[in-house]
Amino acid sequence: MPAWIDHLLALLALPQYGLSTVFLVSFISATLVPLGSEPVVFGLVKLSPELFWPVVLTATAGNTLGGALDWWIGCEAHKVVDKYRHSSHHTRALAWLEKLGPKACLLAWLPAIGDPLCAVAGWLKLPFWPCLAYMAVGKFARYTLMTAALMGFFG
Repeated sequence: MPAWIDHLLALLALPQYGLSTVFLVSFISATLVPLGSEPVVFGLVKLSPELFWPVVLTATAGNTLGGALDWWIGCEAHKVVDKYRHSSHHTRALAWLEKLGPKACLLAWLPAIGDPLCAVAGWLKLPFWPCLAYMAVGKFARYTLMTAALMGFFG
């Protein structure tokens, strides 16, 4: 592993950088990079339960901005590539997304399909701000419920 990555990981592991680590990992995990933010979110809340809401809000912000990046990537990709326009899966998925509009971005929290969903919303040029708002609502609910469940708040 390159030395700069070791240095970055050591820096991010310091407790005073906990929220910035949550933000960074949540942002990266919302892009098309396969990385999960849940262990970081849960780890910080487990170490500092008083940070429950700051961690949930930070993870929501990072993950939502990552979704916004996906939206932008999709929007720009539409300008460059129009390769799969005639596939039946593509046509059905586009029809479904066009029917739901920005509300489809409520599902941005789902593993495997959520991040590409944001990119497709951008591809379709669905309105950015409504998409961002729905992404934020879905991601906030996910982080709140997931972290509360992991902390044993429901049982």
